[in-house]
Parts: sequence; structure tokens; C-alpha cells
Amino acid sequence: MADIKTENQLKSLCRAYTEANVRTLAGWANGKDTNDDLKMRAILALMDRGWGKPHQATTTELKGEVRVILREMLKDEDE
Repeated sequence: MADIKTENQLKSLCRAYTEANVRTLAGWANGKDTNDDLKMRAILALMDRGWGKPHQATTTELKGEVRVILREMLKDEDE
């Protein structure tokens, strides 16, 4: 293994494995014999990698009124 002296060297080494690791995660996410917990973790890791994690407001951002809007997004059974 390479002698890692800086954080940038570590990041570079980890990035070199990106494609292989994404393929492994995809294999787990789609595997017939993969348990549900591992599938969910693999799917979440892939989504976070591809799309980024959703923004989560901090308590300092939540000043004043907070509104919760729920919308039904179910397809009619008759269609």
C-alpha cells in the first residue's frame, strides 16, 4: 500500500476506487440474494453519490413560521 502522508493523497487514493465501488454498490442494490438492509444502504449511497444529500435546515435557519405541505401523489386505480 502507498505511504499516505497527506489528506489529499488519501482522497486521491479513495477516488481511484470510485468506479469499482459504485459497481459493487449497484450489484448489492440489484442482487437477488442481498438482504433488504444492505440493499437499502447501497441504494442510498448510490443516490447520495449521484444526486447529493438533500439540504437539511439547521435550527438557526428555522426562524419564524414553519409550514408543512402534504400532497397526495398516488395514481388513480382506474387509469
